[in-house]
Amino acid sequence: MARYHAFNGDADGLCALQQLRLAEPGPSTLITGVKRDIALLERVAASASDECTVLDVSLDVNRAALLALLKAGVSVRYFDHHFAGEVPEHALLEAHLDPSPTVCTSLLVDRALAGRHRPWAIVGAFGDSLAAEANALARELGMSEDAAKSLEELGVCMNYNAYGETVADLHVPPVELAARMLDYPDPLEFAQSSDAFAVVRAGYRDDMAQARRLEPARQAPGALMFLLPDQAWARRASGTFANELLKSNAGAAIAIVSPKSNGGYLVSIRVPKDSKVAADAFCRSFPTGGGRRTAAGINDLPPADLERFAAAFAEQFSRSQA
Repeated sequence: MARYHAFNGDADGLCALQQLRLAEPGPSTLITGVKRDIALLERVAASASDECTVLDVSLDVNRAALLALLKAGVSVRYFDHHFAGEVPEHALLEAHLDPSPTVCTSLLVDRALAGRHRPWAIVGAFGDSLAAEANALARELGMSEDAAKSLEELGVCMNYNAYGETVADLHVPPVELAARMLDYPDPLEFAQSSDAFAVVRAGYRDDMAQARRLEPARQAPGALMFLLPDQAWARRASGTFANELLKSNAGAAIAIVSPKSNGGYLVSIRVPKDSKVAADAFCRSFPTGGGRRTAAGINDLPPADLERFAAAFAEQFSRSQA
């Protein structure tokens, strides 16, 4: 029997994986990539009696590959908080799916493990912009404010590290980061001692300093759109910059548009929790779009659709915030 873990390369996917690997030691094949690399199950070369755990990637996007694995006799555990669509009923599928805006995949794994490795779940929640939920769990564990701040920085930086068009854009590939994390049951020790995290943190500070000097390309009441330069630092900063802008522009929806090497654009959208228009629903109106209610994106927006996207974004979200 072989084991596989297919996981998103961002903080939530990594911290969900870390909890399970600490709770269930043993070798496994890791399958991941940059944050937007979510069609992962088609790369799982499993066969009958093998086990595959899927973390933080949409079931809807991976549906065909999931059904093929189940048909081949592979046991699949699926933890995710994105849009799933219809969930297959199959004896070999164990589904932990919850699209609620107050949960992330790390918290779903924490729930399944009854909090056995909760500090890492807190890191994942911070990385997924669930600061209120993460801080509440930190208080329950009796963590100091300084310790919680350290876990928040760790989560934000790990999440930032997953953004890029390819793994070559990233400071530390997610598979390597997962390997470095495994030696640290305590995330505070990882934050303080890991050379890999030191590289990510330094890169985060440099890239975000450049991003904060950018001005909006389009601006409407309740809707800000930024067009990033075609540079690796900008691709790395895109998601974290969107999260930061959401916090500093209360009540506004944020769109970050990044050029891709194929001539198209990668889009990240963040909207307030009380937005009348869900980010994922809006993004799914474009091919390759998806995500969750408050944070979503479009993986490949054609150049010809940029103006249509900009107009629809301003119209939908400025009106929704009125």
